[in-house]
Amino acid sequence: MVEKSHTAAGHEGGFWPSVFDPLRNVGEKIADFFAPSADASSTEDVYEINVELPGVSSDDVTVELHDNVLVVKGEKRFEREETGKTYYFSERRFGSFHRSFRLPEDVDPEKVSADFKDGVLAIKIAKRQAGAQAPRKIEVRKG
Repeated sequence: MVEKSHTAAGHEGGFWPSVFDPLRNVGEKIADFFAPSADASSTEDVYEINVELPGVSSDDVTVELHDNVLVVKGEKRFEREETGKTYYFSERRFGSFHRSFRLPEDVDPEKVSADFKDGVLAIKIAKRQAGAQAPRKIEVRKG
């Protein structure tokens, strides 16, 4: 039985394909596990959530609010192609992401904004004012 050596000089495709072989599926694996980083903060009037989405287009991002749960979802797409004298290399990364944030009870669902700049999605949710509603007397019925 003859064992083939896979050294750089002895590889059938030349030096470059052997170097890039282990990297060919890295893009797919990254896309499969893409979970964007986020941070949350609060001021007296507003909650702010920042989600890092490098390489993601604002057209590929959706923000929804359902029953005090903020949902950020979308898709990351990346394509790169290189050619040279002795090699050819192309990679594509595609993958969807989904992040959910349970919000406190004092959020105002009518006052939510989202801005996307330099790969960061900044979401601001206004707080309801504590003294905005006057106390209401509740009638106590007999019987």
